[in-house]
Amino acid sequence: MEIAITADRLDERGMVVDFVDIKQRLKGWIDDHLDHCMILHRDDPLTRVLLDMGEPVYPLDVNPTAEAIARLIFEYARSQGFAVTGVRLWETENSVASYQPSSKGCRMQDEG
Repeated sequence: MEIAITADRLDERGMVVDFVDIKQRLKGWIDDHLDHCMILHRDDPLTRVLLDMGEPVYPLDVNPTAEAIARLIFEYARSQGFAVTGVRLWETENSVASYQPSSKGCRMQDEG
C-alpha cells in the first residue's frame, strides 16, 4: 500500500508528517482491523457465520474490491487528520488499485 500525504508547507520540524505518526495511527489501524482478516460484504452469508465463530472479519457495505479497500484506508486516514490525497493498494506484484477523491476517482492498473 502507498499513501500520498501533502501539505502547503512543512511543519516546525520540516516535515509534512512524521513517519512515526503514520506508522502508529495508520499502520496500527490497518494491522488491527484489516491484516489477517476476512474482508467481506456485510450481506455475504459467511459474514455472520464467521463472526459467530469468533473469526476475524471486517464487513464492508460495498463489494470488498481492492478499490473499495483503498477508499476505506483513504477515508480512515482523513478521519485521523492526515491530509491524504490518494491511496494505492497492490493486489499482486503487477496489479494496483487506487483511490483519490477527484475527477479521477477509483482506477485499476495492471503493470504486468
